[in-house]
Amino acid sequence: MAPSVAEVEQPPQATSIETAKEAARGAAHYLVPHDESYTYSKYRPFQETFDKEPALRYFDHVDAGSRADPAKPHLLTSDTKLLHLSPYLGTEVRGVQLSKLSKDGLDELALFVAERKVVVFRDQDLKDVTPEAQLAFTSHFGPPHVHPIAVNIEGFPALAVVYRDEERPGFQDHLVSTQINHTNWHSDVSYEKQPPGTTFFYILDGPEVGGDTLFLSQVEAYRRLSPEFQKRLLGLTAVHTAVPQAEGATKRGLPIRRDPVESEHPIIRVHPVTGEKALFINPGFTSRIVGFKKEESDALLGFLFDHITKGADFQVRLRYEPGSVVIWDNRVTAHSAIPDFDRKLRRHHIRLTPQAEKPIAAAEI
Repeated sequence: MAPSVAEVEQPPQATSIETAKEAARGAAHYLVPHDESYTYSKYRPFQETFDKEPALRYFDHVDAGSRADPAKPHLLTSDTKLLHLSPYLGTEVRGVQLSKLSKDGLDELALFVAERKVVVFRDQDLKDVTPEAQLAFTSHFGPPHVHPIAVNIEGFPALAVVYRDEERPGFQDHLVSTQINHTNWHSDVSYEKQPPGTTFFYILDGPEVGGDTLFLSQVEAYRRLSPEFQKRLLGLTAVHTAVPQAEGATKRGLPIRRDPVESEHPIIRVHPVTGEKALFINPGFTSRIVGFKKEESDALLGFLFDHITKGADFQVRLRYEPGSVVIWDNRVTAHSAIPDFDRKLRRHHIRLTPQAEKPIAAAEI
């Protein structure tokens, strides 16, 4: 999850942005010591060194779900068990092994996730196949996104690491000290020119209770607005910015792969396969509405942020258990980690984030 890629908190070492930049130029190294007793120590966060990379460029994208059989015979079989968590989003699946799906099954997976918005597959072996196989699997859905903040598996920049433990509290301490509640709603790297679509997040280690993720449907959030309000939003665009995230990472001594970008995206976007309209704003990265004065932009975005974050009746809370792989459509959802677990425990996940199309603006209501 975008802000959470930088959840690994560094030992105190930088007293200013300039000294943090200097620290970030140091040698590549693991941010967590090796632990022979921990099966997934090889997946601990690694800080790369590199030359600054150029900005990402536009590319043509065809969504895998556009090729899918709507009946999904290669994905949903007689052995599949589904538990829908809400009418609007969220399904728990058992009886499907993701790593064994055919190309047709992967196409149907993209469609299924687009329809259900977020899906959790239980009893998966994705964490136990090679990083090369994981990349090959997720590349079916789009080019692997490499996060601009360099915390990943060694040698695999596209496998982003989300990690915290007693020595590295990360986002938890930050939120406790700055917010009454700990939610941080966002859509991953929505500031990119072509933000992610079908997104994968799997657990390596975590608490038995807590450490879940909240998801909300931006499609249902859009539908709840009155027709006249929807018309007012039609044609508006908003700026999504990576600047605050990059500044925060720099202060913590984390190197930045690419200069932070800002992109202008439609406030109402259309899913390329389902045709559903969705709000495409989030408190994490959306900074202002194009063409509005600051007070006007703040008022409208404030209303929309309030609307989606308080919409408990179009939100779900997904619980992790060993072998869980959560897949969501980043175009039509927002999410927040929940740091409500004992800080002595480890929470360790991997995210793979294929990019999708440039957001498509709604042409009519």
